[in-house]
Amino acid sequence: MTTAHNILKVDLSTAAISTAPLPMSTIQRYIGGRGFNVGYLHAHLPMDVDPLGPENILMISAGLLTGTEAPSSSRVHISARSPQTGLIGNSNVGGRLGARLRDFAIHSFIIQGRAEHPVILYVRKKGVEIRDATSLWGLDTVATQAALEKELGDRRVTSIVIGPAGENKIPFACLITDADHAAGRTGMGAVMGSKNLKAIVFAKPPPKTPKPLTPAARQAVDHYVGLIKSSPEYKTFRQYGGAGYITWADEMGIMPTRNFQKTRFEGVEQLDGRRLEIHKVRSRGCSRCAIQCKAELKMKAGKFAGQRLHRPEFESLMVLGAKCGLDDAEAVTYLDNLCSRLGMDILSAGSMIAFAMDLFERGIINRDDTNGLPLTWGDTAAMETLLRQMAHNEGFGKILGKGVKAAAETIGGNAVELAPHVKGLEVTAYHPENLLGAALGYMVSSRGGDYVYASMEYRWSPEKAQAELGSPLAVNRHSAEAKGILVRRAILVNIVLDSLGLCRVPALTCIGDFDLRHEADLAAAITGLPIAANALFLAADRIAALERLFNLRQGLFAEEDRLPPLFFIKEGQKLTLERMNQMLAEFYDVMGWGRGGRPTPEKLEALGIVNRSASV
Repeated sequence: MTTAHNILKVDLSTAAISTAPLPMSTIQRYIGGRGFNVGYLHAHLPMDVDPLGPENILMISAGLLTGTEAPSSSRVHISARSPQTGLIGNSNVGGRLGARLRDFAIHSFIIQGRAEHPVILYVRKKGVEIRDATSLWGLDTVATQAALEKELGDRRVTSIVIGPAGENKIPFACLITDADHAAGRTGMGAVMGSKNLKAIVFAKPPPKTPKPLTPAARQAVDHYVGLIKSSPEYKTFRQYGGAGYITWADEMGIMPTRNFQKTRFEGVEQLDGRRLEIHKVRSRGCSRCAIQCKAELKMKAGKFAGQRLHRPEFESLMVLGAKCGLDDAEAVTYLDNLCSRLGMDILSAGSMIAFAMDLFERGIINRDDTNGLPLTWGDTAAMETLLRQMAHNEGFGKILGKGVKAAAETIGGNAVELAPHVKGLEVTAYHPENLLGAALGYMVSSRGGDYVYASMEYRWSPEKAQAELGSPLAVNRHSAEAKGILVRRAILVNIVLDSLGLCRVPALTCIGDFDLRHEADLAAAITGLPIAANALFLAADRIAALERLFNLRQGLFAEEDRLPPLFFIKEGQKLTLERMNQMLAEFYDVMGWGRGGRPTPEKLEALGIVNRSASV
C-alpha cells in the first residue's frame, strides 16, 4: 500500500497551512486514528498546556481503513488535551466525514493556534483555505450546517461544526457532523471553540474512477459483511438502533436511575426506544455500513407533533431518561436533539441534570440556588431550561456547565460525595453494580468515567472465557475474578477499532469475537500490508501505554483510578472497595504497569517506547 494520505497542519494564529505525507513507520507503530493521535500528542504537546489555550493541539484523524471499501469504516478520531479532565481527550464520530477525509487524501488535521475572529476551514480540490465565519457565530449546529450549504451554494458539502456550547467553551461541548453524529466526550468542541474555529467544511468530492478491489479484498469484505448480518443482534440493531435495548438494560439491572440511586427503572416501558418506531420516516446511517442504525422521525402526536427529529441512541435514553427520572421516550428524543443542536455531549449534560435533581431532592440545593427553578425528577421543561442555560453559560447553568467535578466543589458539602465522575468525566449510562467489568472500565479508562472502552463480560460464554482468559468467572458480571484480564482484552480491542476506523456496533455488538482475527484479515486484504492480529494487539498495547504516560505527565494520580463515593453508599452491595482494589491491582499487573499504574521500564522497552521522541 502506498499511502497517499497526508497530514495537514494548520496554525490558526499565523494562517499557515502545510502538508506532509503520513510515514509508513507511523502506520506500523500506531495504525492510525486514535493511535496516531496519542503518538503525536505524546511527542509534541507541552506539559501543562492550557486545554483552552492556543498551544493545545486539536487532531482530527482517519483510521487506517476509514473511507475504504471496508464495511463500517466511517470512524474518525478527535483528540486534544481535554478541558474537562486535563487528561487525554478522545472522541469518535461516524457519518460521512471519514469518507470526505479520504476523498481529499487527508489522514489528519493537526490544528494549533487561535484565529483572531471566527473562521472555518474550507477543503476543496485545489487546497484548504481559511474563511471568515463571523456570520455563523452564535448559530446552533443545524443552523450552521444549513448556512454553510447556502453560503457555499452546495447542499452536498460535508461539515463538522460546533454550536453555542463550543463557542462558550463549555468543558463538555462536542462536535457535530451530519446533523446528529456527535464526537461527544471530553470537550473537543470547547477546544475547537477556543480556537475560534466554527467548522471544517468539505466541498463535494472530486470525481474519481473507483479502483476495483482485488479478489482477496472482495472476499474479505463479503466475509465481514456476512458475519455482521448473521449475528442475532443484526435485525434488532438495524430496525431499532441502540434504542431497542432499553428493556434489556433494565433486566440486566444496569439502569442509572435517578443519579444511580437504583439499578432498575419503573418507567422502562414508556422509555423503551421501540415506541419511537411509529414516528420513523426512514432509516439511515454511516457510509459503507450494513446496519444503518440511525433513523429520522416525524413526531405524529403529543406536544412534539410535527417536529422532525433524529432517533436517540441507547445511552441517551438511559441518561436523559432513567438517570433523570424521565419516563417519556418522545420527550427524551426532543431533549437529545436539543443537546445536538446546542453542541453538548448528551451524556455529560444529562448527567449534570440528574446530579442537580439529586441535590435538589436531598435539600443540598434549593430554589434560591437555582434562581427559582424547581428541579423535580422527570420535569422536561426544567431539563430543557438547564440544557439551554449550560450551553449559554447562564443562570444556574453557569455552575452546572463547569462539569460535575467542578460544580460539586463549587456547591460544596455533600455534593462532592454525590458527583458521578471518574477523573473529572461524568460516568456514562451503565450502573456498575451488576457489571463489574464496566466498574473496572470506568476506573481505568484513559479518558475518565466511560465504560465504552472496556465492557464485554456478557459477550462470551464461560467456556470461551476459560479458554481465552483462564477463568470462566471472567465473564460472570457479578464476580471480581479475572476482571483485570478481561478489561485489558476489551481495552486493546477497542483501541484497535478506533485506530483502524471501524465502528464498534458491527465489530463488537454483532460479531463480538474480541480476537481481532477478522479485522486483521480485512485490514491486510484492503491495504496489502502484512497485518496480523498479534501485531494489532501489540500496537494497541503501545497506544494504551502512551495514553497512560500522557495522563501521568499531565498530572494524573493513581488515586484517581477509583469509582466515585456515591457507588459505595448502600450496604451489602457487590461494589466494595476491596473488590475494586483487587480488580485494579490485577489490571495493572496484566498491563505491565507497576504501582500507581505506571508502565514499567521493562514494559516500555518491550513496546519500543524509550522517550518522547520515540513517538510520531
